[in-house]
Amino acid sequence: MKDEEILSHIDHTLLKAVTGWPEIQKLCEEALRYHTASVCVPPSYVKRIREHFPALNICTVIGFPLGYNTTAVKVAEAVRAVEDGAGEIDMVINLGDVKNGDFDKVTTEIRQVRKAINDRILKVIIETCYLTEAEKTGLCESVTAGGADYIKTSTGFGTAGAKIEDIRLFKRHIGPKVKIKAAGGVKTREDLELFLGEGCDRIGTSSAVTLLAGGSAGAY
Repeated sequence: MKDEEILSHIDHTLLKAVTGWPEIQKLCEEALRYHTASVCVPPSYVKRIREHFPALNICTVIGFPLGYNTTAVKVAEAVRAVEDGAGEIDMVINLGDVKNGDFDKVTTEIRQVRKAINDRILKVIIETCYLTEAEKTGLCESVTAGGADYIKTSTGFGTAGAKIEDIRLFKRHIGPKVKIKAAGGVKTREDLELFLGEGCDRIGTSSAVTLLAGGSAGAY
Protein backbone atom coordinates (compact mmCIF):
# COMPACT_ATOMS: atom_id res chain seq x y z
CA MET A 1 0.00 0.00 0.00
CA LYS A 2 1.42 3.37 -1.01
CA ASP A 3 2.12 6.02 1.61
CA GLU A 4 -0.25 8.47 -0.05
CA GLU A 5 -3.11 5.97 0.05
CA ILE A 6 -2.58 5.28 3.74
CA LEU A 7 -2.42 8.98 4.59
CA SER A 8 -5.70 9.64 2.78
CA HIS A 9 -7.42 7.48 5.42
CA ILE A 10 -5.80 9.16 8.44
CA ASP A 11 -7.52 11.49 10.90
CA HIS A 12 -4.32 13.29 11.95
CA THR A 13 -4.97 13.53 15.67
CA LEU A 14 -3.86 15.57 18.65
CA LEU A 15 -6.14 15.51 21.68
CA LYS A 16 -3.81 15.91 24.66
CA ALA A 17 -5.25 18.24 27.30
CA VAL A 18 -2.05 20.32 27.38
CA THR A 19 -1.85 20.89 23.63
CA GLY A 20 -0.91 24.45 22.69
CA TRP A 21 -1.59 26.39 19.50
CA PRO A 22 1.91 25.88 18.02
CA GLU A 23 1.37 22.11 18.15
CA ILE A 24 -2.09 22.43 16.61
CA GLN A 25 -0.76 24.70 13.89
CA LYS A 26 1.95 22.18 13.04
CA LEU A 27 -0.61 19.37 12.95
CA CYS A 28 -2.73 21.35 10.49
CA GLU A 29 0.21 22.21 8.27
CA GLU A 30 1.18 18.53 8.14
CA ALA A 31 -2.39 17.51 7.32
CA LEU A 32 -2.50 19.89 4.38
CA ARG A 33 0.97 18.95 3.17
CA TYR A 34 0.35 15.20 3.27
CA HIS A 35 -3.37 15.22 2.38
CA THR A 36 -4.71 13.38 5.41
CA ALA A 37 -8.46 12.84 5.62
CA SER A 38 -8.80 15.37 8.45
CA VAL A 39 -7.29 16.76 11.60
CA CYS A 40 -8.95 15.56 14.81
CA VAL A 41 -8.60 18.23 17.49
CA PRO A 42 -10.16 19.55 20.71
CA PRO A 43 -13.39 21.55 20.20
CA SER A 44 -11.79 24.69 21.62
CA TYR A 45 -9.49 24.91 18.60
CA VAL A 46 -12.03 24.36 15.81
CA LYS A 47 -12.91 28.00 15.19
CA ARG A 48 -9.30 29.16 15.22
CA ILE A 49 -8.28 26.39 12.84
CA ARG A 50 -11.10 27.27 10.46
CA GLU A 51 -9.94 30.88 10.41
CA HIS A 52 -6.29 30.02 9.77
CA PHE A 53 -6.73 26.92 7.57
CA PRO A 54 -9.96 27.44 5.61
CA ALA A 55 -9.35 24.50 3.25
CA LEU A 56 -8.79 21.95 6.03
CA ASN A 57 -11.30 19.24 6.94
CA ILE A 58 -11.72 19.52 10.71
CA CYS A 59 -12.90 16.70 12.95
CA THR A 60 -13.57 17.27 16.63
CA VAL A 61 -14.72 15.24 19.61
CA ILE A 62 -17.96 15.43 21.60
CA GLY A 63 -18.60 14.04 25.10
CA PHE A 64 -14.90 13.28 25.15
CA PRO A 65 -13.33 11.19 26.55
CA LEU A 66 -15.73 9.63 29.09
CA GLY A 67 -19.06 9.97 27.30
CA TYR A 68 -21.27 10.46 30.33
CA ASN A 69 -22.39 13.99 29.51
CA THR A 70 -26.15 14.31 29.09
CA THR A 71 -27.56 14.07 25.59
CA ALA A 72 -28.54 17.75 25.68
CA VAL A 73 -24.94 18.72 26.40
CA LYS A 74 -23.61 16.53 23.58
CA VAL A 75 -26.11 18.00 21.15
CA ALA A 76 -25.13 21.53 22.20
CA GLU A 77 -21.43 20.68 21.85
CA ALA A 78 -22.01 19.24 18.39
CA VAL A 79 -24.02 22.21 17.19
CA ARG A 80 -21.37 24.63 18.41
CA ALA A 81 -18.61 22.58 16.76
CA VAL A 82 -20.41 22.72 13.43
CA GLU A 83 -21.00 26.47 13.80
CA ASP A 84 -17.28 26.89 14.48
CA GLY A 85 -16.39 25.01 11.30
CA ALA A 86 -16.14 21.28 12.05
CA GLY A 87 -17.02 18.97 9.18
CA GLU A 88 -16.85 15.78 11.23
CA ILE A 89 -17.96 14.88 14.76
CA ASP A 90 -16.60 11.98 16.83
CA MET A 91 -18.97 11.46 19.77
CA VAL A 92 -18.48 9.15 22.76
CA ILE A 93 -21.44 7.01 23.82
CA ASN A 94 -22.61 6.79 27.42
CA LEU A 95 -21.02 3.62 28.74
CA GLY A 96 -23.30 3.70 31.78
CA ASP A 97 -26.30 3.26 29.47
CA VAL A 98 -24.55 0.29 27.90
CA LYS A 99 -23.82 -1.34 31.25
CA ASN A 100 -27.48 -0.81 32.18
CA GLY A 101 -28.50 -2.57 28.99
CA ASP A 102 -30.30 0.53 27.73
CA PHE A 103 -29.32 0.33 24.08
CA ASP A 104 -32.47 2.19 23.04
CA LYS A 105 -31.21 5.21 24.96
CA VAL A 106 -27.84 4.98 23.21
CA THR A 107 -29.59 4.80 19.84
CA THR A 108 -31.76 7.80 20.65
CA GLU A 109 -28.74 9.86 21.68
CA ILE A 110 -26.91 9.03 18.46
CA ARG A 111 -30.01 9.90 16.47
CA GLN A 112 -30.32 13.29 18.20
CA VAL A 113 -26.70 14.22 17.51
CA ARG A 114 -27.14 12.99 13.93
CA LYS A 115 -30.14 15.31 13.49
CA ALA A 116 -28.33 18.26 15.07
CA ILE A 117 -25.35 18.18 12.70
CA ASN A 118 -27.30 17.59 9.48
CA ASP A 119 -25.06 16.22 6.73
CA ARG A 120 -21.76 16.41 8.61
CA ILE A 121 -19.98 13.11 9.18
CA LEU A 122 -20.81 11.45 12.50
CA LYS A 123 -18.50 8.87 14.06
CA VAL A 124 -19.55 7.08 17.24
CA ILE A 125 -16.85 6.02 19.71
CA ILE A 126 -17.89 2.93 21.68
CA GLU A 127 -14.66 2.41 23.71
CA THR A 128 -14.28 -1.33 23.10
CA CYS A 129 -11.81 -1.91 25.96
CA TYR A 130 -14.65 -1.68 28.51
CA LEU A 131 -17.18 -3.86 26.67
CA THR A 132 -18.22 -7.47 26.41
CA GLU A 133 -18.72 -9.03 23.00
CA ALA A 134 -22.49 -8.87 23.48
CA GLU A 135 -22.26 -5.16 24.30
CA LYS A 136 -20.15 -4.50 21.24
CA THR A 137 -22.68 -6.31 19.10
CA GLY A 138 -25.53 -4.31 20.64
CA LEU A 139 -23.68 -1.09 19.95
CA CYS A 140 -23.13 -2.05 16.31
CA GLU A 141 -26.92 -2.19 16.08
CA SER A 142 -27.35 1.13 17.91
CA VAL A 143 -24.81 2.91 15.72
CA THR A 144 -26.54 1.58 12.62
CA ALA A 145 -30.06 2.43 13.81
CA GLY A 146 -28.95 5.88 14.99
CA GLY A 147 -27.85 6.84 11.50
CA ALA A 148 -24.14 7.34 12.19
CA ASP A 149 -21.61 7.23 9.39
CA TYR A 150 -18.91 5.40 11.34
CA ILE A 151 -18.38 3.18 14.35
CA LYS A 152 -15.08 3.96 16.08
CA THR A 153 -13.21 1.64 18.41
CA SER A 154 -11.68 3.90 21.02
CA THR A 155 -10.92 7.33 22.42
CA GLY A 156 -7.23 6.56 22.83
CA PHE A 157 -7.63 7.41 26.53
CA GLY A 158 -9.05 4.08 27.73
CA THR A 159 -7.22 1.02 29.00
CA ALA A 160 -6.63 -0.29 25.47
CA GLY A 161 -7.07 0.83 21.89
CA ALA A 162 -8.07 -0.74 18.61
CA LYS A 163 -7.90 -4.51 18.20
CA ILE A 164 -8.26 -6.36 14.95
CA GLU A 165 -10.80 -8.81 16.38
CA ASP A 166 -13.12 -5.90 17.12
CA ILE A 167 -12.89 -4.73 13.51
CA ARG A 168 -13.93 -8.21 12.40
CA LEU A 169 -16.83 -8.19 14.87
CA PHE A 170 -17.97 -4.79 13.59
CA LYS A 171 -18.01 -6.05 10.01
CA ARG A 172 -20.36 -8.86 10.99
CA HIS A 173 -22.85 -6.64 12.80
CA ILE A 174 -22.92 -3.09 11.42
CA GLY A 175 -25.26 -2.03 8.65
CA PRO A 176 -24.03 -1.75 5.05
CA LYS A 177 -23.80 2.05 5.15
CA VAL A 178 -21.70 2.22 8.33
CA LYS A 179 -17.92 2.53 8.00
CA ILE A 180 -15.24 1.71 10.57
CA LYS A 181 -12.63 3.89 12.27
CA ALA A 182 -9.85 2.39 14.36
CA ALA A 183 -8.12 4.55 16.97
CA GLY A 184 -5.76 4.13 19.89
CA GLY A 185 -2.53 2.21 19.69
CA VAL A 186 -2.21 2.18 15.90
CA LYS A 187 1.43 3.22 15.79
CA THR A 188 3.38 1.27 13.14
CA ARG A 189 3.17 0.97 9.38
CA GLU A 190 2.26 -2.67 9.84
CA ASP A 191 -0.63 -1.64 12.11
CA LEU A 192 -1.86 0.89 9.57
CA GLU A 193 -1.82 -1.59 6.71
CA LEU A 194 -3.40 -4.30 8.84
CA PHE A 195 -6.37 -2.20 9.94
CA LEU A 196 -6.94 -0.74 6.49
CA GLY A 197 -6.66 -4.21 4.97
CA GLU A 198 -9.34 -5.46 7.36
CA GLY A 199 -11.74 -2.82 6.08
CA CYS A 200 -11.24 0.29 8.20
CA ASP A 201 -11.99 3.45 6.24
CA ARG A 202 -10.36 5.78 8.78
CA ILE A 203 -7.61 5.51 11.37
CA GLY A 204 -7.17 8.04 14.14
CA THR A 205 -3.51 8.42 15.03
CA SER A 206 -0.75 10.94 15.55
CA SER A 207 1.89 8.52 14.25
CA ALA A 208 1.13 8.14 10.55
CA VAL A 209 2.72 11.37 9.32
CA THR A 210 5.86 10.68 11.35
CA LEU A 211 6.06 7.14 9.99
CA LEU A 212 5.29 7.84 6.36
CA ALA A 213 6.17 11.44 5.64
CA GLY A 214 8.87 12.45 8.07
CA GLY A 215 6.71 14.64 10.28
CA SER A 216 6.94 14.86 14.05
CA ALA A 217 3.42 14.76 15.46
CA GLY A 218 2.99 14.26 19.19
CA ALA A 219 1.47 11.33 21.05
CA TYR A 220 -2.22 10.60 20.60
